[in-house]
Amino acid sequence: QVQLVEAGGGLVQAGGSLRLSCAASGRTFNKYNMGWFRQAPGDEREFVAGISWSGGFTSHADSVKGRFTISRDNAKNTVSLRMNTLKPEDTAVYYCAADPRNLNIATRSRDYDYWGQGTQVTVSS
Repeated sequence: QVQLVEAGGGLVQAGGSLRLSCAASGRTFNKYNMGWFRQAPGDEREFVAGISWSGGFTSHADSVKGRFTISRDNAKNTVSLRMNTLKPEDTAVYYCAADPRNLNIATRSRDYDYWGQGTQVTVSS
């Protein structure tokens, strides 16, 4: 079992930056691949970025590649999402998620068993 709590969302102007963080409880955090997803009103939840349990592999959605960077610190049980050059279309609730399968980085939300409560990111134009 792992519990996830996101922080760092807020309101920012287009072109600005935010850093989201996700704090995890549980001794098995460093065995899970982790992911960030987002969901805008009326849309399905979509994959944003993922990172392997060791931090050695990452994956980013095409829509955020070059602007967002996922990272993790297993010693601190945290995973972060650095978001630069934000656009209005990045506006959504952002969720941290844990995948206990220890396989390739998953991009489907159904492969993640544990979820945080989400944090709102709003980008104004």
